[in-house]
Amino acid sequence: MTGVREWPSSDVLAHRAETTPDATAVVDADHDCSWTFAGFDRRVDVVAASLASHVEAGDRLGLLLDTGIAFAEVYFAATRLGVELVPLHVRETAPELASKAERTDLDALVCEEATEATALEIVDGPVLSVADPDRAEVHELEVPALERPVEPAAGEVPANPADPDATHLVLFTSGTSGEPKAVRLTVGNLLASATASAFRLGVDHADRWLCCLPMYHMGGLAPLVRSTLYGTTVVIQRTFDPDATARVFEAYDVTGVSLVPTMCKRLLESGWQPPESLRFVLLGGAPASAELLERCHAADVPVYPTYGMTETASQIATATPAEALEYGGTVGQPLVVTDVTVVDDDGGPVETGEIGEFVVSGPTVSPGYLDPDHTDAAFTEHGLRTGDVGRRDDDGRLWVLNRRSDRILTGGENVDPGEVVDVLRSHPDVEDAAVVGLPDEEWGERVGSLLVPMRGRSRGDRAGVVGDLSMDAHLDFGSVLEHCDDRLAGFKRPKTIAVIDALPRTASGTVDRQAVRDRLLEDGVDVTARR
Repeated sequence: MTGVREWPSSDVLAHRAETTPDATAVVDADHDCSWTFAGFDRRVDVVAASLASHVEAGDRLGLLLDTGIAFAEVYFAATRLGVELVPLHVRETAPELASKAERTDLDALVCEEATEATALEIVDGPVLSVADPDRAEVHELEVPALERPVEPAAGEVPANPADPDATHLVLFTSGTSGEPKAVRLTVGNLLASATASAFRLGVDHADRWLCCLPMYHMGGLAPLVRSTLYGTTVVIQRTFDPDATARVFEAYDVTGVSLVPTMCKRLLESGWQPPESLRFVLLGGAPASAELLERCHAADVPVYPTYGMTETASQIATATPAEALEYGGTVGQPLVVTDVTVVDDDGGPVETGEIGEFVVSGPTVSPGYLDPDHTDAAFTEHGLRTGDVGRRDDDGRLWVLNRRSDRILTGGENVDPGEVVDVLRSHPDVEDAAVVGLPDEEWGERVGSLLVPMRGRSRGDRAGVVGDLSMDAHLDFGSVLEHCDDRLAGFKRPKTIAVIDALPRTASGTVDRQAVRDRLLEDGVDVTARR
């Protein structure tokens, strides 16, 4: 690096490159390549110079790239220019993406070869294509079918100091309970989250955080930002695969990883043994079953169940492995500088142990949504309404039950699906469960449950009830219902049941509730008539 550069305080990579230039910043596990902070900073300079021909500070840049080095480069280049970045889901359809592009009013869009056709279909502005994103080279941006302006030389990027409280990212929620919301996040949000997480997980100078989650979600982007702030290494794997990911753990002495429960489960089922280097597995995106946590403990996997959301730049609360084992189902205490209030339907705080909605405040919390109406509806005197229902104990540990919008109203009674799921999961033959409300002419809604039998006990994806309540020799619906009798009030017990090999989930790991509902409506059995 030569000369003195002036970069915004929000440009974490530039400042890290000045501080520890020779430390390893990024490892491309797919191609066994790595870069120091100084080397990666120079790569980002080239991308930023190319981007500067098409966007400037304050513009909004869409990103239709899968997890990889190119994503990381464009992310830091956009930060360097003071450009707002809008990561988009590469596996969504063109109509879904077109709606998001229109809502965010993109000034330009960066894509790769695999998404180029879709990119050209969904935006009217410049489409910039990253060449060969899987190759460990500088990825110069091109404008397909458009005359390209003259570019400045690499390194001649205008400094655009960015307010750390200005919008830095626009990320969409998973949309499992309605239309995805466009969440505004600041650099300040991301750095506060990284700092709070460090106090819970710890930081070691030799840390290597494996990123194998989609970077267009907060769970995949956070390791990149945090590792850069800490001065540690992020190991990037484009696509999760149990066998390939297990090899990456060993080959690169991975010390930490972010996973959703289904990924962790697949690793364990593949025979994976955690390496001695592994310090933490941050498990989020969906609740982890007691059975999975027990398997992690037995296999010496240091699992940290976590509760977070896009609106808080990832973690809200995280349990240590010891807490997860001793206090079954907890997601732990809120992270430092994060305040959680449990409120009733009128917005007033409830007593410890009572069930209510979580409201979160602190520097990790988004300033709001792109839609002002969504912002007005979400924020109260206590902070951001999460829409999540749960409770806390005397020591401040949180238990998450379900989304407020997932509540089932049956015969005038409220049912929290998470409470029913917990009971169903405690049956020895049930590995996992999802609970939703189904239309019912008499009661308005009825409780429906989609069950996953314990491993090795399902005889097929579409197995049903035979004769009485017996699904097969290993999952008896009658036994499941009897299990519920002493643990749930009558109106909370499942009335419709179906079986599946694995719950349908979104890319971020949350249960796809509409898919669950569709499956129950198609294959569900009315068990009330068979008791």
